[in-house]
Amino acid sequence: MFDLTVVTEDHEATCWGCGLRLLLSSYTPVYKCGWCGAITKPNTHKHESKCFRWRHLRDRCFVCILIIFMLFVICGGVLAVYPVIFSISYFYGIFHSTIALILSVSTLSTFSLAAFCCAGTPPNMTWSSYPVVGKGSLENYTFCHYCSKPKSHRTHHCLSCGTCILDMDHHCPFIGNCVGAANHQYFIAFLISAVISTTYVAIMSLYAGFHIWPPLTYRSLGRLNGSGADSGIIAMKEIIIAFMSSAVHLSLRGIVLVYLFVSSVSVEIGLSVLLWQQLCFVYEGKTYLSHLSSQGDDAAGDRDCRNLLRFFGCPYFASRYFTSFSTSMKRHKK
Repeated sequence: MFDLTVVTEDHEATCWGCGLRLLLSSYTPVYKCGWCGAITKPNTHKHESKCFRWRHLRDRCFVCILIIFMLFVICGGVLAVYPVIFSISYFYGIFHSTIALILSVSTLSTFSLAAFCCAGTPPNMTWSSYPVVGKGSLENYTFCHYCSKPKSHRTHHCLSCGTCILDMDHHCPFIGNCVGAANHQYFIAFLISAVISTTYVAIMSLYAGFHIWPPLTYRSLGRLNGSGADSGIIAMKEIIIAFMSSAVHLSLRGIVLVYLFVSSVSVEIGLSVLLWQQLCFVYEGKTYLSHLSSQGDDAAGDRDCRNLLRFFGCPYFASRYFTSFSTSMKRHKK
């Protein structure tokens, strides 16, 4: 009979955060330093992105296309809609021109701020030297092998931008930039302004198109007899045929108005869904990436309207009043 003896081999590893040597088991994939709190992943390797320039060029193309589209909607709306509005009433023309100017400036300015402002630079942390790094100063920090610097749990590295972003929500190709702690407010402000602007463009295009649409000619709508579902279907078919027949005689201005209406409604639907998703994440106190990472967790986030107030930078007295009001409502329900 032979006795089998299991020999556990330990090996030394160096903490990247403070430089101290740690005695670890050879089968430990991830370990945490007991002094600085940094988390080390020894099996993590750096993978260079070969498509970085392609992603950057793609994002810039999307930004240019979006700017051209917004300028087309603004200029096309002014040239197609406002001559009709001014012909109806000069006062209405001045009023709607002012509204269009305000919406155009707000949409373009918030888009520029979201696209060209820094998304959020993580704070610089002192690391790699034991006398300088204090106890717990790098708690739960990991090492970014792309940027070669510490990275907190709130920071994510973007392969498209090639840098670490604080409180990164996602990388948006349409603004050619990441959405992070520094420009998240501008991004949501752009979505709000764009949804309002597209709604306004759709309403004004429909209103102007109603005034310049060719008259409808019905073939046999007046000879319908009886009632019921069959008569209603026949009447609906006659209206659709008359509508399509009159559309053939549309002028160039009418075609532009139809395009503005369809494109504005389509963009409005997509932006409304994105805006609702963003506001839900802010309400939960999360970002899109933190929501993905916490899908397997049972713990729910702190869902509160105060997250919205803090996100949009509401004054302290407003948030305090809202807190006391919500607390009183909860007590009243009990």
